Amino acid sequence: MTGQQETPRDGVRDRAPWPARTSSGDRTRSGDRTRSGDRAWGNERAGSGGRERPGTGRAWAGRDETPARPPREAGPQLPDSVTPEQLDPEARAQLNSLPNDLADIVARYLVAASLADDPEQGYAYAQTAKRLAARVGVVREACGIAAYQTGRWAEALSELRAARRMTGRDEYLPMMADCERALGRLDRALALVREGQHANLDRATQIELRIVESGIRRDQGLPDAAVLALQVPELTSGRLRPWSARLFYAYADALLAAGRAEEARDAFVRAAEADPGGETDAADRLDALDGIEFDDLEDDDLEDDAETDDVEEDDPGEKDPGEIDADEKDPGEEGPTASRSG
Repeated sequence: MTGQQETPRDGVRDRAPWPARTSSGDRTRSGDRTRSGDRAWGNERAGSGGRERPGTGRAWAGRDETPARPPREAGPQLPDSVTPEQLDPEARAQLNSLPNDLADIVARYLVAASLADDPEQGYAYAQTAKRLAARVGVVREACGIAAYQTGRWAEALSELRAARRMTGRDEYLPMMADCERALGRLDRALALVREGQHANLDRATQIELRIVESGIRRDQGLPDAAVLALQVPELTSGRLRPWSARLFYAYADALLAAGRAEEARDAFVRAAEADPGGETDAADRLDALDGIEFDDLEDDDLEDDAETDDVEEDDPGEKDPGEIDADEKDPGEEGPTASRSG
């Protein structure tokens, strides 16, 4: 499943609803949660005090002239602007279980992974962090999110399971359920949705779980159930939240699948209005419902330009060879009624 490119799910340009773990108070959406991303982080140490012989699990005997730590595999070049201090303070504190220099390096890779514009680049950063500190929960979370955003569903599911086991948190359930859905395992996806219904989740995560449930019901051929799953009070509330555009968009999709096109159009309008940043393709879907085809209009313009060019290529002064203007007659030629003098 690695490398499978199927994102974004359900027309949302950045399906994962988790913000970057940066030090700013309002977390961004570059590769992490769109809600408060506070998590419990893994506290396991990266290794024991003694060194082991590679591949044996046994400590080296006698004098060892090798470096204290094996050479690290070189990772992708980090932007100079990325610093360890940009990492969320809670995550930064948990990385204190690592040696100081290693903690700084891992922190920089985590920040770079969350802020990368290219999902594949973010995935590469996260994988490097994992090679350096695979036993830290925040690192496995970052790997799961990065794999999810690049369509590596099975890998994302495995990493998020590990993160959940290390941190004891249930906020990964929406992404885990969506991975199961993408893999075609709808029963397992619904089982994770039900787990979330009994977990102590914040409202944003509950909404994400309902969005996934609605998609599962559509995949099952139950469009009415898909609509029902999203009928929450926030649909009619006048207050916009960071996830309102996603909720309106998913509701519009469900209505459209249920054959309620007019209601779907209204929901797409609300989604577009709540989404000035273009997180979803609500505006494009709305244009499609209204029958606006920009590609066709561009083609028509090109055809009109071509016709104009053809007309301009004709010589406006050119005359038909068979037509002779009266003024162009031979001046010595006389008509039949001409008279001769003297």
